[in-house]
Amino acid sequence: MRLKFKIWFFVLPVILAGESAQAQKSNFKSVTLGIQSIQKRLIPDKRIAILDIFWSDTIHPVITVKGETNLPEGKSEILKLLSSMGIQFVDSIRLLPATSLGEKIWGRATLSVSNLRAKPDHESELVSQALMGTPLKILDYLDGWYRVQTPDQYIGWMDAGGLARFTGQEMERWKKSDRYVFNRIFGNVVDSPNRKGNLISDLVLCDLMEVVAEQKGYLKISFADGRLGYVKKKDCISWQEWSGRKPDAQSILNVARQMMGFPYLWGGTSCKSADCSGFTKTAYYSQGIILSRDASQQARYGQHPDFTNIANLQPGDLLFFGRSAQRITHTGIYIRDGWYIHASSAFGRVHINSIDPKSPQYVLNEKKQLVAASRILNSLNTDGIVLVKDHPWYSLP
Repeated sequence: MRLKFKIWFFVLPVILAGESAQAQKSNFKSVTLGIQSIQKRLIPDKRIAILDIFWSDTIHPVITVKGETNLPEGKSEILKLLSSMGIQFVDSIRLLPATSLGEKIWGRATLSVSNLRAKPDHESELVSQALMGTPLKILDYLDGWYRVQTPDQYIGWMDAGGLARFTGQEMERWKKSDRYVFNRIFGNVVDSPNRKGNLISDLVLCDLMEVVAEQKGYLKISFADGRLGYVKKKDCISWQEWSGRKPDAQSILNVARQMMGFPYLWGGTSCKSADCSGFTKTAYYSQGIILSRDASQQARYGQHPDFTNIANLQPGDLLFFGRSAQRITHTGIYIRDGWYIHASSAFGRVHINSIDPKSPQYVLNEKKQLVAASRILNSLNTDGIVLVKDHPWYSLP
C-alpha cells in the first residue's frame, strides 16, 4: 500500500491578551475542529487532493490565513467558517492551479514512462508514473518541477522534461486527433520509416501517440513536445479499437503473464517495472480500464466477493493482503485454483503464488494475510474504476 500526499493543517497559536485572548483561543479551537470536519468531508483520500491551510498572527487581532488548495469549495468553506466565528483575517490562500501557470494548466507525458515524485527533487521518493501521452492537470511549478494530477487523481511532482504543457483548447484538439496506442510490451520510435532508422525513444505497452501520417508500414507520430518519429503500425492499435473493446479477465491475465519476472519497483506503474498496485493497474489499463493508484484505494471499489472460500473467486479478481482490511499493504490478480500473480517486493519481481495453505507456493503469514477481494469487471464506470474512453481528460463528451 502507498500512503502519500497527506493533507496538513498547521494551527499556530496567536498571542492574545486579557479576556479577548481567551475568547480568541476558544474560537481557534472551534475553528480547528471545524476545519478537520471540512477535511474529512471534502477529502476522504488525502493522496488525491490538496488542502494545506495554516494561520499566524500579523497585526493583532487580525490573522493572516495562508496555504494552498486545489479545491475552491474547500477554501470558501474555511473562510466562511472563520467569518462565522467572528475572527478577523486576511486571505492569503493560494488556489491551484497557480495563476503563474497562465492558461497552460494541462499537460501530456512526453517520455515512455515519466516519473512522479513526492517532492520536487530527483532524490525524493518515487510515488507513481505516467505513460507517454497521458493527460495531466498541472497545479503548480517550482524550480523546474511541475506538480501534476494524473487521470486517477493522484498528485505528484514531475520534472519539466517529462511533460509538455497545453491550454484547454489545445487539449480539445488533441482529443479529436488520430491517436494510436502501442500494443506490445516494449518497442522503439525511430527517425525514419525503416529498420535502419536511428532510435529516438523507447516505448512501453499503452503509450499513447498522435499520428500525423502513414508511410511504408510505419506510423509517423508527433510527440507532445513536438518531436517526430516512426513506429511500426503492426505494433500499434487505433484509439477507437483499443478504447472501444470489451475488457475481459483472460486478456488482463495474458498481459500480467507477459510481465512474469519483470522487476519490482516501488512507485512503478509500467511494464518496465512496477510495485504491486502499479502492476495490477498496468494489467487493467492494457484493456482500457483506469484503476486507482494504490492498493488501499483499489480495495475500496468494485464488488466484494467472499474471499474466505476460494470457490467464490473468479479470474481477474483483485486480491488484497495485509494485517487487516484496514491495513492493506499488497495486491495481486487472481488466476484460478488458488493461484495469483503479483509484483512482489519479497521476490523482487512479478511472481505467482497461492492462497491455498496446502500449496508449496503459499507464503502468507501474520503480517500478510488475505483480507479482501474486489471484482472489477462487473463495476465499470463506477467510483475508482473508469473506462478510458469515458474519461473526460482523454475523450470528448
